[in-house]
Amino acid sequence: MAADVCALCGKPLAARAGRTGRGSVYCSAACRQKAYRERRQPQGLTVQGLIDDIGRQAGQLVPQPVDTLCSTVAELAESVARLRRVARTARDTTQGTEDAAAPGDSVTPTPVTQLAETDFAALAEQYRREIQVHCYRMTGSYDEAEDLVQETFLRAWRARDGFQGRASARTWLYRIATNTCLDLLRRTARRPQRYEPVPGMNHGDGEPPARITWLQPYPDDEMPLTEEREEPESAAVSRETLELVLLTAIQHLPPRQRAALVLRDALGLTAAETAEALETSVASVNSALQRARPTLREHLPRERADWRATVPTDGQRAVLDRYMAAVGRLDFDAMAELLTEDVTLTMPPNPFWFVGRDAIIDFVRISLDPASPMFFGHWRSLPTRANGQLAAANYVRRPGTSVHRAQVLDVLRFGDEGHGDRIAEITSFEPHLFPAFGLPQRL
Repeated sequence: MAADVCALCGKPLAARAGRTGRGSVYCSAACRQKAYRERRQPQGLTVQGLIDDIGRQAGQLVPQPVDTLCSTVAELAESVARLRRVARTARDTTQGTEDAAAPGDSVTPTPVTQLAETDFAALAEQYRREIQVHCYRMTGSYDEAEDLVQETFLRAWRARDGFQGRASARTWLYRIATNTCLDLLRRTARRPQRYEPVPGMNHGDGEPPARITWLQPYPDDEMPLTEEREEPESAAVSRETLELVLLTAIQHLPPRQRAALVLRDALGLTAAETAEALETSVASVNSALQRARPTLREHLPRERADWRATVPTDGQRAVLDRYMAAVGRLDFDAMAELLTEDVTLTMPPNPFWFVGRDAIIDFVRISLDPASPMFFGHWRSLPTRANGQLAAANYVRRPGTSVHRAQVLDVLRFGDEGHGDRIAEITSFEPHLFPAFGLPQRL
């Protein structure tokens, strides 16, 4: 029988009536996340260990049975990819410091310097995914997150004398990553705007949504927790704090408030750890959170203000299949049946937006109706996942051609309160990130 106190922090648990499973062990999502991290802490990845793993996996390769061959090759490919990333990080940090230093500045013998570089690169590889997710939460941009990760590791390498040991590596890297993000946000000083009417376009009768031109999707396969099947609740928390509706709301916060909120509420750090990462006091962190949380709720949909987990259901996956089939058939009536009446469509960074089912169908009919003089072509779709949400990668074959080319990635948010199997929001992104999702550019 479970105890009546949180297994991590010792605080009393809420009333247990009707509560079952792992969710009853911890008092909050933050405690579940922290307990998960402590259980899954990387166990000393080293370059030599990776090389030994690759040799072991290569030695296990056998042509039969085919299932065994496929699984071993997949494991080997992942190990080689990790080693490649480690080597690239070691090379990039070396080039970065050599560019900044004058000839003859190094007093460390070459073999020792190379060992330190590869050890540092192995350490960076352990935390690469979660640091990239952190940078994405801070900026809302996948491209910028990738650049910020590289900048974080370069700054960490230059400041490696301040590293106090493996136990503090994660907090140390998060502090550097957070300040790297804050520097970018100060330079750009960008703020969400409201969409404005486009002349001659029917946008519907709803209020214009927030326009965030830099918003980009994030591939589910790049999330650090989605493959950990033994921790479904931790995975749900990770997905939930990457949903586009929350990412959009976070972009309205000033940089320091945003950092405090992401570190404390999304990442689950303690107030003291957050203060350390931001190089400030616990009182300042608490003050920033008191201002950030109400602002965040103002920009969330009313039914999402409590940040409920939204793991896709079987019914929603069926709706995705029907959505892709309707697009492929150019069936406007079938599309309309899948949308809520007040559905919203936005297309960052483009200025087009629509509120309401009728407005959206009127818009797509212009380019999807074969009888229209502006007919764009025939479509095919592939299912994918972005930001913990269901998505469709859409390809178009233009008239007179034989190849479907990547055109748009539709990320879907489903309705709540009785409309969970209808699409409430479509965010359509340009196709340059298809490779990040493992998607081809042509079919």
